[in-house]
Amino acid sequence: MRMLVAVVAGFASGVFLRSLFFTSWWPIIFIVLIAGLFGGFAYVRPRLTYSLGAVFCLCVALGATRAAIADSPLPASFANDLHHHISYEGVVVSDPDVRDANQRMEIKVTRAGESTILLAVAPRYPEIMVGDRVNVSGTLLVPDAFQDDNGRTFRYDKYLQRDGVRFMLNFALVRVESSAPWYSLPAGLARVKHAFLHGLDATLPEPTASLAGGIVIGGKSGLGTELQNDFVKSGLVQIIVLSGYNVMVVAEWVMALLVFTKLRRRWSALVGALALFIFVGIAGASATAIRAALMALIALYARATGRSYTAGRALLFVILLMLMWNPLYLAFDPGFGLSVAATAGLIWLAPIIETWLEEKRFLGVVRSAVSPSGEMERSQKSFSPTDFWKNAFATTLAAQVAVLPLLLYDTGNLSLVAIPANLIIMPFVPLAMGFSALAGFAGMLFGSFAPMLGIVLAFPAYIANQYLLFVARETVALPFASFTLLPFPFWLALLAYAALIYLASVKRYTHS
Repeated sequence: MRMLVAVVAGFASGVFLRSLFFTSWWPIIFIVLIAGLFGGFAYVRPRLTYSLGAVFCLCVALGATRAAIADSPLPASFANDLHHHISYEGVVVSDPDVRDANQRMEIKVTRAGESTILLAVAPRYPEIMVGDRVNVSGTLLVPDAFQDDNGRTFRYDKYLQRDGVRFMLNFALVRVESSAPWYSLPAGLARVKHAFLHGLDATLPEPTASLAGGIVIGGKSGLGTELQNDFVKSGLVQIIVLSGYNVMVVAEWVMALLVFTKLRRRWSALVGALALFIFVGIAGASATAIRAALMALIALYARATGRSYTAGRALLFVILLMLMWNPLYLAFDPGFGLSVAATAGLIWLAPIIETWLEEKRFLGVVRSAVSPSGEMERSQKSFSPTDFWKNAFATTLAAQVAVLPLLLYDTGNLSLVAIPANLIIMPFVPLAMGFSALAGFAGMLFGSFAPMLGIVLAFPAYIANQYLLFVARETVALPFASFTLLPFPFWLALLAYAALIYLASVKRYTHS
């Protein structure tokens, strides 16, 4: 485990340092020399400390090198067209993000043997689907970093580059040349997504339909700015965007269904993996969803082969895998960082909080054991309501504490109602997801010829989502519910995470 931590921490440190603090190759060469120095010490006097130091420094150099490779220059054939009115033909590669006043789509274009992806901001009509071949025209620009109202700098250019987007067309004109071919998998998944959302529109009123779509497959465009801000300020924004939590709920459903169907272990793992791929493809393959799906796939593999599954090792392995694939996730995708922090909190902090609650006899005495690896093991006793609320409190508090330093650094938003709001809402989210899925399918099946039947089947989803809306609105309306702080320094966020890591490691070895 220590060697894996050294590898992942070193690689991530190298990616982070290269992304934000230097661009030349000299620091990388210097780090390689330090790695060699540690390696020499380990050869002369074999000690684990020297070996870990050598591995850590070598992985720092490798991470910085990977980040340098990802930091490619703009394609020359397109860079020459900057600030000129252009017209390209290309293929829409992502489901358009339809907003109140416009729609945003990523279009892959090719010119002079070079390909790139540009973000086109166009009118809401005509309706465009992923896979369509289009003609797009407008003034070609490079995305710029900008400062928000609180003085924080957001690297919008790097945020788009993590998806391969290097250029923008504001006020673009888009004309569909040909529709997506019938065999296009992304287009087929997008059709399923839109059919589901139309099914929700047929059975639920707004904003309930938009919230139902958000908690099942992500997306919050129909909620409106005011309601979106309510979810942000109440600390509940994770339920209206495609997050790792949504994916893990679906994974749990899949695993439970496979156990119920009594398929052979390997076949059930294959079916579960396919279901996760389809869900992530329909909902949108964000970094947080991919991370959660990869961890769920590791769990399915462990179940299929009978091997032990350690959540901490799985998280570290997935982080390494994703940063090797796309190092821009680390420094320029806030969702990825928040997802990793929340998952780490659930794995390493939640058991500590549960043990503390048991020692203090808060919420009653509960039987639970914490393994040395940091995973929760079920007690042989029956699971009581006290167990449920203790677990809910521990997981909610752990996730909120883990993401707080990063959230303050990224947004400055401090929600004083986040913990109680999550406590009273999160146990009902899986139920709301299930009812919302039923409402969407009911609208798809009965919306055209038996609309009343679809509305009746969607009534539980209406009640569940109204409850979520009620909690978000009422908690924000409380006095002193949330504050926007001055820019939170990065060194203070690092200090906070160093303290949390120290606490988790000390408590882990205390209970081992």
